[in-house]
Amino acid sequence: MIPAMPATATTSRQTSVAALRFGRLAAMGTVTVLLLIAGVWGSWGDAQHVMLAKGRESGTVKVTDCAEDTCSGPFTPGSAGAEAREVVIARTVAVRKGRTYAVVVKPGTDEVVRSGPAGIFNAWVPLGGALLLASVVVAGGLRLRRIAWIFAGSGLLLVTATFMTL
Repeated sequence: MIPAMPATATTSRQTSVAALRFGRLAAMGTVTVLLLIAGVWGSWGDAQHVMLAKGRESGTVKVTDCAEDTCSGPFTPGSAGAEAREVVIARTVAVRKGRTYAVVVKPGTDEVVRSGPAGIFNAWVPLGGALLLASVVVAGGLRLRRIAWIFAGSGLLLVTATFMTL
């Protein structure tokens, strides 16, 4: 009968390294998933109104006044059932006083979001930022460089497309 070998420092060390590696992968995977969920969550608030615009009031707004965070102006209806009124649009770099924008009204409010390609890309900018942040976590924490390049390229493409359409 062969006596059992006692645990050596090497096997103990290998177990510790494996546990740390698993912990790192679990933590970085969780951070990546949370970043992507936050990006979708941040984008969906406006994207749902732009992408699912059927049956919603749509038209144009001519920006006449801007405050610190919002701009306002008269809404000109472009769809059946829409009524003319004063509406509010979020003030961003792309919204300027004196310009006219195609918009969709958020149901039950006087708030509008841009419609068309510019509105779709603008609504998904938070996801683009989340993809860029997640690419750093995936490359450094998960060591999955190809997937990180895909995330980074997708995020950069989304942010660039937004810039080009606004």
